Amino acid sequence: CTLDSEVALRVGGDFFFDPQPGDSPVNLVLIAGGVGINPLFSILLHIADLHGYQEGKGNRPKLGTAKLYYSAKNTSELLFKKNILGLMKAFPGKITCCFHVTQQHSHICKELQPHITGK
Repeated sequence: CTLDSEVALRVGGDFFFDPQPGDSPVNLVLIAGGVGINPLFSILLHIADLHGYQEGKGNRPKLGTAKLYYSAKNTSELLFKKNILGLMKAFPGKITCCFHVTQQHSHICKELQPHITGK
């Protein structure tokens, strides 16, 4: 987003991402904390499936990018972190993530370091 961009924000409740072939591509920003990652991880998996089917296929939805911001107390509480890193590797530039830890006191593994902010 840039200054003065219009964004839609939704907190809690029933939500899903189901783009249709005629829809304009959208860029998603997903924000999760702790176990709140569960529904958003499902959305990321759906996006990955759609990206995987896009090449060479006919009537598929057009996709933008998906950026996940995910916060937890420490890296051990970041659920699905290895799966999320795998999605980022499989779809570079299309699926990205920034993990934020608030109370990490131990060493952060090399694989996570480029994606971690916070203490």
